[in-house]
Amino acid sequence: MAKKILAVDDSPSIRQMVSFTLRSAGYEVVEAVDGNAGVAQAKTGQVDLVLTDQNMPGMDGLTMIRTLRGLPQYATTPILMLTTESSDAMKQQGRAVGATGWLVKPFDPQKLLEVVRKVIG
Repeated sequence: MAKKILAVDDSPSIRQMVSFTLRSAGYEVVEAVDGNAGVAQAKTGQVDLVLTDQNMPGMDGLTMIRTLRGLPQYATTPILMLTTESSDAMKQQGRAVGATGWLVKPFDPQKLLEVVRKVIG
């Protein structure tokens, strides 16, 4: 059974590129347009990995991670940030709320797959 990944980003083109990359490697992908939709989607069924942007309308990525970490079923699920934010301060905030890793846009599809394989196989 394919591992299921939740991709959260307000940019349709980024969601499309992420989904295409992950699906081509055999992963099942569900998408959400922002943090609120991401949390709602995560609650509909367990996913193996969450990949999220930081800057989104409604609920940003850090708030979404903090919210998911408060749910028992997502206490240990890997959550990766995929964002244009690259400052050490922002990464530190990500670690503080429970982000597993940090990838900077624009992303290299091969590097994305390497990181995903590393955290969920």
